Amino acid sequence: MPKILIVDDEPSIIDIISFALETEGFSTISCATGGDALVEIEAVDFDLLILDIGLPDINGFELAKRIRSSSQVPIIFLTARSSEIDRVVGLELGADDYVTKPFSPRELSARVKAVLRRTVTTNAREVVTTAKGSVLFGIDEQKMLITYHNEHVELSRIEYRLLTILVKSPGRVYSRNQLMDHAWEHSGVSLDRTVDTHIKTIRQKLKSIDSNHDPIVTHRGIGYALRND
Repeated sequence: MPKILIVDDEPSIIDIISFALETEGFSTISCATGGDALVEIEAVDFDLLILDIGLPDINGFELAKRIRSSSQVPIIFLTARSSEIDRVVGLELGADDYVTKPFSPRELSARVKAVLRRTVTTNAREVVTTAKGSVLFGIDEQKMLITYHNEHVELSRIEYRLLTILVKSPGRVYSRNQLMDHAWEHSGVSLDRTVDTHIKTIRQKLKSIDSNHDPIVTHRGIGYALRND
């Protein structure tokens, strides 16, 4: 039974979400502050977090930053704010989805299921490809690990998903929207800046292993591909 932590200071919202998720077979724990959330996360191995941005003691974005410093647990932001910049910030922090109030409990449950489907893998396999001769990647899907030149690349879950897409189809050009569809469960505005930020971070991590080669090709005005020459 997947365990979900709901962090919101509105009791009525917590009741609605808890009822909807528990009806679908999830186990829920709730709290009203960021401080309490950090205590719960330390004590319980949650499968997903639903975080309200407007918490009384700490901004939800700051809370997500603290969580991301030590955990890659899936996060769905819940907020009354719907501006594009808020979505950009949330996704750049590594959130998996972003739901605005008022929301449909049924839709939120569907989004929770979708995020968990992407997070949980059922089997491990190695996918190795070459880019420019000696550049080798390995993927362990069960452990969500990628190796580059036989060295483990420390990636967030979003970075892992983005790099996996490129590695599996070297030479294929993916638009930013296609990459977003693979990496995040959300809809609405196109957040090109978010994809660019994550690709930049991935490049830096790969360069820390091999500073003489950049295996990711930028196709200006289109998107990205893994080098295949």
